Amino acid sequence: MVDYMPIFDRVRGCLLGGAVGDALGWPIEFLRLEQIRQRYGPDGVTGFLPQHAVGAPQQITDDTQLTLFTAEGLLRCPPDADPLPALRRAYLRWLETQRQKKPARDVDGWLAGLPFLYAVRAPGNACMSGLNQQARGYVAPTSLDAAGPVNPGSKGCGTVMRSAPFGLAGMGPERAFTTAALAAQLTHGHSTGYLAAGAFAALIDRVLDGVELPTAVQQTIGQLAQYPAGAETAAALNRAVELSAQPAAAEQVEQVGLGWIAEECLAIAVYSALHAVESGDVRAALLLSVNHSGDSDSTGAVAGNLIGAIHGVSGLPMEWVAEVEGRDVLVQVADDLVMSSRLGDRSALAARYPVDQAL
Repeated sequence: MVDYMPIFDRVRGCLLGGAVGDALGWPIEFLRLEQIRQRYGPDGVTGFLPQHAVGAPQQITDDTQLTLFTAEGLLRCPPDADPLPALRRAYLRWLETQRQKKPARDVDGWLAGLPFLYAVRAPGNACMSGLNQQARGYVAPTSLDAAGPVNPGSKGCGTVMRSAPFGLAGMGPERAFTTAALAAQLTHGHSTGYLAAGAFAALIDRVLDGVELPTAVQQTIGQLAQYPAGAETAAALNRAVELSAQPAAAEQVEQVGLGWIAEECLAIAVYSALHAVESGDVRAALLLSVNHSGDSDSTGAVAGNLIGAIHGVSGLPMEWVAEVEGRDVLVQVADDLVMSSRLGDRSALAARYPVDQAL
């Protein structure tokens, strides 16, 4: 009998780690490194910052919200169907959460009925404009050899930060790469933007399958070489690997990038995860991923996804996991992904994820 418990632990770790990184970085997203150090000391943020309400959970942002809706799109896709229409409809359900203050009386699906997902916390411009375009009519992705039809000049990190579930769904690295990259084209058409999303999904698939992170990174760089436009993402990953050989520091993170664009967000996550593998210090690696002048919540979320997929939820700081917003929902979605993709049991999931008959 196959022991699936390590897979459950690592898929939970991926989603919960992403939420922890998101929540760590969200309060400092728009601060420069010197401002972070002025406010919080020379080490910057060393844990969750106090919330406005005592005892309130640590807030997640659109990064974790969209990750959940990516998982929902995959779980609601009819068997053997093209997942992209289901993903588009899932993202449009998320878009509705950003327009309304609370769930309507009759909502489509489980996630759309959860009030905490209706928080609006600086969602990315390209995600919003791209989905507004998708709401007017389905704009199908084209191929991985040219700019996508929606926001063709955008390579923002909104592609990468929502793509971990493609690597959790047991597709294998080739299909995870292709599906994530095409799904990224629903909102971001720049080749680097969508290829970085594909690379992240393939990387998650590989480490979840037990490939050591340095090897998985090199395999993913080789995968990017299949695409002429993959050079920017490959260069960013090579830079992260090279800098990871030096002592870890916020200044080194900023040499990797600031994370506003897709390839830099992915590279910062890889840099931080390599530090966790080398040092064994997951806590320090998560903090490393957010203490910089860039897009701290997105880099924290992507690094948390990757670190959690490697070390499992059991390897994350439990006091942080316990405080993060939506913890129980993230655990449920993680388990549902495993049940569907690894165990092939969708019958128990029908109430939460009805097959989208509109596709």
